[in-house]
Amino acid sequence: MKDLNISLKQLRYYLVAAKHKSLRQAAKELRISQPSLSAQLKLLEDVLGVDLFERTRGGVTLTPLGRKLITETTAAVNAAESIIDAANFATKGPTGTFKLGVSPSLGPYSLPWILPAVRLEFPKVKFFVREEVPSSLVDGLASGNYDLIFSPLPIDDPAITAMPLFREPVFLVVNANHPLARFENIKASQLSGLDILAIEEHHHFFKLVESLCQRFHAHLLRDYEGSSLDAIRQMVYMEMGGAFLPALYIKSEIRDRDELHVLSIEDESIYRVHALAWRNTSPLHDFYRSLGEFFQQEIKKQFKQTVIMM
Repeated sequence: MKDLNISLKQLRYYLVAAKHKSLRQAAKELRISQPSLSAQLKLLEDVLGVDLFERTRGGVTLTPLGRKLITETTAAVNAAESIIDAANFATKGPTGTFKLGVSPSLGPYSLPWILPAVRLEFPKVKFFVREEVPSSLVDGLASGNYDLIFSPLPIDDPAITAMPLFREPVFLVVNANHPLARFENIKASQLSGLDILAIEEHHHFFKLVESLCQRFHAHLLRDYEGSSLDAIRQMVYMEMGGAFLPALYIKSEIRDRDELHVLSIEDESIYRVHALAWRNTSPLHDFYRSLGEFFQQEIKKQFKQTVIMM
């Protein structure tokens, strides 16, 4: 076995510098000085006997070998962090700060009711929470940027374990002045030609709305895509069209039923499935599954009239 004096810290520095392609930005994220970062990267290159970066006035660029080693280095850092996590878990139980990624169309309308209970159940566990669209969440989980993600399915990565937690119904919302507002339930045929507002295309929820419009022959308003569910709701207020919105959002944000009207579609099952997911290789998979079960318990307690448990 080769005796290479490489530290986990140096490998982390290499990955962050490769991500930013700027030592200044990388040093800022790592909260160290730029000279310290440069010195550690140079030590790593000297030990390996290769150049990982091409240094220019504009920043740094990965050499061909530097690009090639990203995958192996990411795996090595993830493995080392897993060893540390497993050791801490064995000696101290659930403890530490976990990086939790969540979809922006789910997190704000569920986590404020779930995480306080998690904090009481696991007092030594903390969560660093960040919102990203589901595709970025899956990539971030695979690369080690997240320990867990709370996201809609599907998650099409064989290296990731996804534990389905619950089904969230999706309803049609229209302005109270809309002709459909006189109904509580409508038939699918009544959606034909209806103007439907949607969130921006890079959001996972857009795909669901697009498929619903195709299925019911509704008219998707591509020129007026909203940047968030709140933006869509405001456009419904202004009578620009109807919108399909998820049940947790409706429960949290739509309080004035004199302005907006929520409709169900007869004989149609419209919902999305949410899951807690982690890497297959994580040594904490048993804890993550227990955490998923606790999420389910709290979701059932808080939202039993709103969602459908798995």
